[in-house]
This record gives sequence, C-alpha cells and structure tokens, in this order.
Amino acid sequence: MSKGPLAGLKVVEIAGIGPAPCAGMMLADLGADVVLVERRSSQSASGDAPADGYQAAIYNRGKRSIALDLKQPAAIDVVLSLVADADILIEGFRPGVMERLGLGPEVCLERNPRLVYGRMTGWGQTGPLAKSAGHDPNYIALSGALWAGSGPDRPPTAPLTLVGDVGGGTMVLLLGVLSAVFHAKSTGEGQVVDAAITDGSAYISTLLRMMHNTGQLSDEAGSGWSDYGSPWNDNYPCADGHYISICALEPQFYALLMDKLGLADHPVFANQWDKSQWPEGKRIIAEVFKGKTRQQWCDLLEGTDACFAPVLNMSEATEHPHNKARGTFTTVDGVLQPSPAPSFSRTVTTPGHVPYAGQHNASLLASLGYDDQRISQLREQGVI
Repeated sequence: MSKGPLAGLKVVEIAGIGPAPCAGMMLADLGADVVLVERRSSQSASGDAPADGYQAAIYNRGKRSIALDLKQPAAIDVVLSLVADADILIEGFRPGVMERLGLGPEVCLERNPRLVYGRMTGWGQTGPLAKSAGHDPNYIALSGALWAGSGPDRPPTAPLTLVGDVGGGTMVLLLGVLSAVFHAKSTGEGQVVDAAITDGSAYISTLLRMMHNTGQLSDEAGSGWSDYGSPWNDNYPCADGHYISICALEPQFYALLMDKLGLADHPVFANQWDKSQWPEGKRIIAEVFKGKTRQQWCDLLEGTDACFAPVLNMSEATEHPHNKARGTFTTVDGVLQPSPAPSFSRTVTTPGHVPYAGQHNASLLASLGYDDQRISQLREQGVI
C-alpha cells in the first residue's frame, strides 16, 4: 500500500460506476486505506481469484475489497462496523439508494459522528432532475461547459468523462471530502458532502465564465479565439492524416509561430486580433500544416514557445519522450495505466494492486472482531 501523504486516512467506498471509484483510486494512490465494499458473487464467495478481467479495473488499485450481499441485515452490520472507524465514506448511487439499503447519512453519522459522507451523482441530491438518469455529456451540457467546446463548423464536443465525470465530479468530490475531514478532526462533527457533476463542471468552468463576462467568449459559437474562431487556436490535420494542436495566444508566441510557419510577413497575419482576417487566416494555416507530416512539424515546433503539441492517440501518448521522462504512465500487474499525480518530494506514491472481489473478506472481518466461527457462518449464510 502507498505511504503517501494521506497515510492513516480510512475510507469506505461502496462500489459503483462512474467517477466515485476514480475518487477512491486517487485517495488510495495518495496513501489512504480504502476499503471497497463490493457486491457478493459466486466468485467472491468461493474465495477464488477470477481467471482474468479484475486487473483491468485500475480504478480499484490499492484498495482492499470485501464482498457482501447488502440485501442481508448482517451485511449492513458489517458495513456499519467499517463506518464506525472510518474518516470518509464515498458512494455514487442515485438519490435514495443508500437510504433504502439502510446506509444513509443519518444512520452512518449516528454510528460515527465524525464521518465525512461523500455523495457523487450527476444532477445532485436535490433539484428537479435529481432522480433522472444521465451521463457526462448531459451534465456538462446543462452547466454550459460542453458548449465551450463548439466551433463555427463543429458541434459542441468535449473528451468523454474528463470535463464532467472526472473534472466536475471526481475532483470536486475529493476537494469536498478532504476539506470536511479537516473540519471533522477539529470539531468532531461529520457532515454530508453533496457533489453534483452539474455544480462541479460549472465550478471548474470559472475561467470560461470569467472570459464570457469580459467578452472574450460570446454566446455566438466560433466568434472568439477560445472557441476555435481564430486561426492560431485550433487542431489541424497534417499531410499524413495525423493532427497537431496550436494555441499561440500571447503576442510573442504568436509572432514565433508565424515566423516558424513562414507567415511573418503575410498581411493576413499582421494583426493577431483582426477578426475580419481570421477565416482567411484559418484557411491559409490549414494549407500550411497539410504540407508536412506530423513528425516534420514536431521536428520544427516541438519544444519551442510556439505553443504546439502533436495530437497523440492513447498508445502514442505512452511512448512520448516527455511522458516517459516524467513517468506519466506505469505498468502494474501487466496493465498499462496512468501513474498517480501529482508527484510529491517527500511522500512518494506508488500505485497498488487491484484486488479481486472479496479478496480481503477474512482479514477485514477479523480486524472488526469477527472470529473464525462467525466468519464461517457469514459465508454459509451467503453474507460474504
């Protein structure tokens, strides 16, 4: 287990899908002891590790797993015993599910008044849409974040999960529960952290909102520099069909880019902020980039101040020299995956192994005071 800066922090995660498991992974990466409460299956009941598949669930790395049938009262008692000694509980179900299980905030906080109860949903615990289904694009569409990825000749688009699920969800949940832990340690009072992806994606769009307020980003798609209206902020195809990315916003970087592209003396590019020239400028730059392969452009522009990068696919990204030098990716149990981030100078973090469901049933129950006979009974009853 990682000896990171969160060593000593105890977390109970109720297994689910979406960004909540990612939050649990990040806490485990930073040294927290994360106990994953998974759904009991025939595989977990037998105690046998599955032949394959479980190691691919990299969002469970570094966690300890206990598999329970939460429809049985004895299983709820086990979870509440875990909660009694935990700092944080995180869950990502629709509103009301945890309450129906008998594990809602009131019950858990009665067992442990200092508990921080972290809830991850798309729409939030309250509001007209609270109980509606949805996914990442829906949430960021409602908050206005998705629109900011639109352009004059493209529909609004954004990388799946990054802005909503992970940016507005996972990261805001982490901020909330860790902040509440500080409060709980000083006051002894736990509380509910309501992390809605709609709220979070709006929150992390603060810079975009500021740009809108100052007129840099208007309500007409593609009319500003940040929404692909300008020729110097866009992604362009190269001669080999690969793409490159430029965003030369500052005047000195713009001047360098124009010089590198051989356009420094072209009248269309004389005034970076002359919007009347942007459509023609975009056409010209597109033609220029089509004249070389992506690697040729990398040889010319990468590492300069032209604000340039190649658009890499998932496989290419792991082999890029910059990412390799920083150890951005790592391999655990034969599975290639992103390394924990950020890095720490003292409390070095390392990713843990992915447990199979129920791998730590016996040891976790024993730590709670269950003897061998009681553990056997729970197994015979189908509780574990």
